[in-house]
Amino acid sequence: MANCKDEKLFDQFPPVTTEQWEAAIATDLKGADYERKLVWRTQEGFNVRPYYRAENLKDIRFLGSEAGQFPYVRGIKKNNNWLIHETINVDCPKQANAQATAMLTKGAESIGFCINNKEFSADDLKTLLNGISLKNTELTFSGCGTKTVAKLFTDMLEGSSYDPEDVKVNFVLDPLIKKLSLRGRLKCKDGSCKAFSSIAELIKKVPQYKRVRFIGVDGQVFNHCGSTIVQELAFTLAVGHEYVVKLMDEGLSIDQVAPSIRFTMSISSNYFMEIAKFRAARMLWANIMSAYNPTRGCASKMKIHAETSKWNMTVYDPYVNMLRGTTEAMSAAIAGVHSMEVTPFDDPYEKPTDFSSRIARNVQLLLKEESHFNQVTDAAGGSYYIENLTQSIAEQAWNLFKQVEEKGGYIAAFEAGFIQDQIEESANKKNHNIATRRESLLGTNQFPNFNEVADAKITEAVVTPAPVSCHCSCSSEEDTLRTLKPYRGAMAFEQMRLSVDRSGKQPKAFMLTVGSLAFARARAQFSCNFFACAGIRVQDNTYFKSLDEGIKAALDSKAEIVVICASDDDYATLAPEAFKQLNGKTIFVVAGAPACQADLEAVGIKNFISVKSNVLDTLKYYLKELGI
Repeated sequence: MANCKDEKLFDQFPPVTTEQWEAAIATDLKGADYERKLVWRTQEGFNVRPYYRAENLKDIRFLGSEAGQFPYVRGIKKNNNWLIHETINVDCPKQANAQATAMLTKGAESIGFCINNKEFSADDLKTLLNGISLKNTELTFSGCGTKTVAKLFTDMLEGSSYDPEDVKVNFVLDPLIKKLSLRGRLKCKDGSCKAFSSIAELIKKVPQYKRVRFIGVDGQVFNHCGSTIVQELAFTLAVGHEYVVKLMDEGLSIDQVAPSIRFTMSISSNYFMEIAKFRAARMLWANIMSAYNPTRGCASKMKIHAETSKWNMTVYDPYVNMLRGTTEAMSAAIAGVHSMEVTPFDDPYEKPTDFSSRIARNVQLLLKEESHFNQVTDAAGGSYYIENLTQSIAEQAWNLFKQVEEKGGYIAAFEAGFIQDQIEESANKKNHNIATRRESLLGTNQFPNFNEVADAKITEAVVTPAPVSCHCSCSSEEDTLRTLKPYRGAMAFEQMRLSVDRSGKQPKAFMLTVGSLAFARARAQFSCNFFACAGIRVQDNTYFKSLDEGIKAALDSKAEIVVICASDDDYATLAPEAFKQLNGKTIFVVAGAPACQADLEAVGIKNFISVKSNVLDTLKYYLKELGI
């Protein structure tokens, strides 16, 4: 048998030119518009073609570089062994320490401590870190008490014998997002702004510890507010660059500032786009930093921590969040990130349980230990599609980044309302797409669990966007600027459905399936899915042999809504007769948008549902009619 490696299998197939592909596509389209049918117009501002070939790579300049080489498209190091990260809210240092040490025995490699106590002491820090090896574990501190902990930790380092190369610690000091973007102000109570000088003092305090990072750009906030992928990337870069500028003004060099920055970005469910986003991010940051002529190579390397998106998580059918987190984690793993955290599926409505935390952690363990994603660097490299997506995202993000810089940088752009306007426009488009089901949130606005009733843990507060509040009492005045507003995309549907679950009523929609069997079944399934999104109980029916039989069953069911499901041709005669027999005893709905709709409206039928309906607004209308 010939060795497979010696066989040139493609020699058996004649080459196919782009022109031949296009001709075949034109034939299959049968006159339909190519651009409308096959070209994806992304919200990010560019078009995606139906296929790509080697010729589409000729204008991409970043090809050819290897992992660990500028501009770091393929990764900032030659391996892809990211760190599995988990975050703990610290209420009691001793309990948090026990939780952290347990996590480290179960697969976690990086621990985050969220500390919201500004009175945190040196003894608390000692208790928190007891038994945790700084050499083997990367630590990240966030929360309102971060600055306090950073001072305590640097004091500890100054009097220690730690090898500076062994200590890997991140402090998420991010006033540009935590204060300016989310709370509308950057200045202190006395009107001064010490945000940058205090960070500069910390960086100067332990210069020998090159792996201690004091700036944590929390770019995932943009995603949580409804931004596009391009906006998240561009504004994250803009925040990072603003820190570089402000801290260099404080007397630091680029070699001191840039390596002190750790970036956090979200991972949305847009699988291939997210792979391309992280690759583009590294390239853009490297190019931005190269303009400052750093002498240390690490100054141009973007250290990225990725977290699965909270924007698209749902409280109804929450186990779907496991699937979302899995595909999102795959995107980041393939793209190559420094560390990653998978959000537990129950995070939107409760403190994650041991079970949900274990499942989230195991997603990454499976990607590493069974799928071996950590053994392949830049697995997407060379893909015509991914390389073109990377180029397109980089171009769009770079253009938006330059707009921010032209306005004077992130602070000036935010004060002018530019950042808010951009994100609010994107969020409104996303909200509309969810309401009309152009964007699906499985289990919420599409294919809901018909029998699900909200868990007692799901309250009004869980499904209502809330202003960002601080756990400590550092606020002293009203927000002075329009802020970014984090929310989850599913909240509008969840609010509506929760109102039904808590109403004490069980409204029902009855499927009156008559006429053509095929159309009746298809439209009944569509209608069941439609009304169940609001928590309205649905009674599906296989088929009624006559309209009279169906009307009798509908009235016997005591359903508040009756949906006639038939073909367009059948509606011309059956819908008016059904409407007449029901005689206003129920809300009568026609499933579809038939050609005879005007004639049906003329006899008094006013309710129609179809794929063109705004599902959210339509369901709110029916709930209002039902007194809910």
